[in-house]
Amino acid sequence: ARAPRSVFVMPPVIKSKEAKAAAAAASGKGKKKKWSKGKVKEKVNNLVLFDKNTFEKLLAEVPKYKMITPSILSDRLRINGALARKAISVLMEKDLIRPVSVHSKQAIYTRATNVE
Repeated sequence: ARAPRSVFVMPPVIKSKEAKAAAAAASGKGKKKKWSKGKVKEKVNNLVLFDKNTFEKLLAEVPKYKMITPSILSDRLRINGALARKAISVLMEKDLIRPVSVHSKQAIYTRATNVE
């Protein structure tokens, strides 16, 4: 035995045509969502040919690294990948480094020790 609920209804508001058009334009979409530009990686400007200082650093420091790969050389000496691969072949010819694992995609070398 509940009492019937009274429902309150707002009386209709009479708008002019201009007001209706403005309301329609303002409502709904609002501002369109913009796509983010994404994260932009900064461009590294690596050397394409050796300069004197970099080549000396290659011959002096690299044979002391425990692990030597083209990507490590590229990162530490600021040279590009092709130059890093050439640098490794130069070090191999001079017997300053020795291969650990040579694969077509990733070659790993280490310093030349007398343990064979």
